[in-house]
Amino acid sequence: MDIGIDKQTQRIVFVLPTFNEEDNIKNTIQQIFEQFTNLNDYICLVLVVDDNSPDETQSIVTNLIKQNKNIFLLTGPKTGLGNAYKRGFKYAIQTLEADIVFQMDSDGQHDTSLISLFLDKIESGYDVVIGSRFTEGGSIPNFSFFRRFISRVGNFLVRYVGGVINIKDCTSGYRAIKTSYLEEVDFTFLSTAGYSFQSSLICDLVWRGAKVSEIPITFGERKAGDSKLSLNDQIEFLLNIPRLGFRNMKDFIKYSLVGLSGVFVNLGVYTLLTRYFEFSEIFAPLISIEVALISNFILNNFWTFGKRVQSSRLRLRFFKFHIASGLAALFNYLIFLILFVGFDVYDILANLIGIGIAAIANYLINSNWTWRREI
Repeated sequence: MDIGIDKQTQRIVFVLPTFNEEDNIKNTIQQIFEQFTNLNDYICLVLVVDDNSPDETQSIVTNLIKQNKNIFLLTGPKTGLGNAYKRGFKYAIQTLEADIVFQMDSDGQHDTSLISLFLDKIESGYDVVIGSRFTEGGSIPNFSFFRRFISRVGNFLVRYVGGVINIKDCTSGYRAIKTSYLEEVDFTFLSTAGYSFQSSLICDLVWRGAKVSEIPITFGERKAGDSKLSLNDQIEFLLNIPRLGFRNMKDFIKYSLVGLSGVFVNLGVYTLLTRYFEFSEIFAPLISIEVALISNFILNNFWTFGKRVQSSRLRLRFFKFHIASGLAALFNYLIFLILFVGFDVYDILANLIGIGIAAIANYLINSNWTWRREI
């Protein structure tokens, strides 16, 4: 499809998902185009992705298209915000040939006057720019205490489980993303259909090495209409949290194999010390455990997480690894006590459950702290 755009100019596509936004969509589109009056190095395109709104949203956009060739409408069934973005991204990249894609709400809650700041950040070398409510200078003044609390907790879980601790706002819907990174994203893997797509996407972009910057925003009031956040969206968000921690199953499998090798190292050293060097059975485990930890650290540092660029000192990672191992051991013991003493679970089964949960906790701590991906 030839849309007649100058190939020498940066193409900026704003993807606006809509459902029953007849009171907001026209103003939002007009405000976007107003920001490009003096931005001559860019071509602004607006793509409205409408989930078959029963109101006049599509009719309003269709009339705007007649007046402006840089407005486009993509329609489809209502299957969630995430699916709308997936359709929109595909169209923006393949048909509109976007260089930079903006995510933005269509209800007027995102300040369009900040668009030039997003573009300045992109031009300075960043791959993703986030309008952040939680970085210094950002705010959500109109949220109730409960909604503010839920937003903070949800964001905290994504940051620490997903391994993107340096990002302050992982659920923001106001972003600019270089197409070169969006093209790498496996959207078939990002199975989230609703609002949790936002957190899945930013984690995926960071895992792929995108350089991220945040600019503070004040999240405004909806101009008209009702919020589209549903109970199903909130449930999906919670169910998606563990998935973020295991995005890279290859790392987890490697980590598990290293842990298994540590068992054999531990037993081997213990046997060697007690059977051939006459060490005490009380003292020998202290040495064999430490040797196993050193072996595990070396294998994890150079094999499991070897591809992650690290600026921290090796000895600091070694220290963190010991702390993580100690926390996992304590977690194992506490789970065992809770099940065995509190619920009268068979001791071997209680210990196995504790070992399994502690192993997962150990991996998540080391993956997201000791060898966390740097942004």
